Amino acid sequence: MATDISLFDNIPTNTRQADVEFFDPPLCCPTGLCGPTLDQTLLDVNEMILTLQAEDLHVERYQMTSHASAFLGNAEVMKLVREQRLAALPITVVEGKVIKIGSYPTLNEIKMNLNGNQQ
Repeated sequence: MATDISLFDNIPTNTRQADVEFFDPPLCCPTGLCGPTLDQTLLDVNEMILTLQAEDLHVERYQMTSHASAFLGNAEVMKLVREQRLAALPITVVEGKVIKIGSYPTLNEIKMNLNGNQQ
């Protein structure tokens, strides 16, 4: 007899909503370490993400080609992309609220928009 395995037995336990989400423009890599030159902006963003994670914040980063469902699942992000196309990217969302479009925020801008204002 075959044993039935329910898909519901394997529900992920880590369903914590991201505190900070970055919706990136198309990139060859999110780190800035690819290609013939380093992209200082992407290096700074990676450093900021490490800092936020060290402060026990959940940070997610999405690219349209590999994380289309994240874009489609956020109505405000999709509205901005439809209206402004790629000029809207990157879009930064903090605790469900868009805080910056068209460029990456500073660490201070993110912290000012966190519920606990972790300055």
